[in-house]
Amino acid sequence: MIPGFNQRRRFADLSEQEILALAISSEEDDAAIYRNYAQQLRGDYPDSARVFDAMADEENEHRRRLIDLHTARFGDVIPLIRREHVSGFYARRPVWLIQNLGLERIREEAGMMERDAENFYQKAAARTQDAATRKLLGDLALAEAGHSDTAEHLEQAHLGGDAREQEARTAHRQFVLTWVQPGLAGLMDGSVSTLAPIFATAFATQDTWTTFLVGMAASVGAGISMGFTEAASDDGSISGRGSPLKRGLSAGVMTTVGGLGHAMPYLIPHFWTATIIAMVVVFVELWAIAWIQKKYMETPFFRAAFQVVLGGALVFAAGVLIGSG
Repeated sequence: MIPGFNQRRRFADLSEQEILALAISSEEDDAAIYRNYAQQLRGDYPDSARVFDAMADEENEHRRRLIDLHTARFGDVIPLIRREHVSGFYARRPVWLIQNLGLERIREEAGMMERDAENFYQKAAARTQDAATRKLLGDLALAEAGHSDTAEHLEQAHLGGDAREQEARTAHRQFVLTWVQPGLAGLMDGSVSTLAPIFATAFATQDTWTTFLVGMAASVGAGISMGFTEAASDDGSISGRGSPLKRGLSAGVMTTVGGLGHAMPYLIPHFWTATIIAMVVVFVELWAIAWIQKKYMETPFFRAAFQVVLGGALVFAAGVLIGSG
């Protein structure tokens, strides 16, 4: 035992029976994680889901072999010992975090899981005296080391060129729906809607600090409003637009950034210097919006630029006219 941590054991203090029990529970956990990956991916990526189903089947086969060995050596009663009971033992992500991972991130997580398991079996085999146990643990270490090759073979079997291309298109579409669209809407709202209050205040008061405070308030307020509106408008279960938290965060942050872009120059105390810089920033913001529309929304650049610049110019003019009056 470690002083002060009575509920956790050191790996070096585990008996061979406890090492086998730990291996059994770890294989159970890994199989469950792969099943959850498969379940998460089945709707949009059915071919990748079959890959993770097959990997879960392999983990269950490892568990069966471990249980057979434990039964032969120690009987039918397996001690209850899990990863969290052992100090310094590798951890796994909580299952509830799985739904927030993308396809490529899930594949990376699976690779890390296999490397962790390989290291565990190597250390476990080194601490085992029984020949049969040592052989099985060594074989499982080799199996985990070869799982990257196994996963590649499984992907080749289930993911042909057409399937992989289709999944790439689906992943890109999900990225656009979850992050780009809400973020673009927020950037447009923050960049355009705050033009009128900021420049109206600027020309009405010609006080840069007051203008900055108004711009800060308008930007942050618009960001909070836009974020909550986006998150509450659609939970994503039917539309497939993804997590409302992610969409709300994207929309809220980009709305705030869009407004702060042309509010920050008013930290400069000289009115006309701040105003000219703010106008340049507005021009850059509007062209950035047009570029994002072209890259991700497949909108012709000049049409997007015309729409955004025209709308921004009208709102800007309204602010200047109201402030000057």
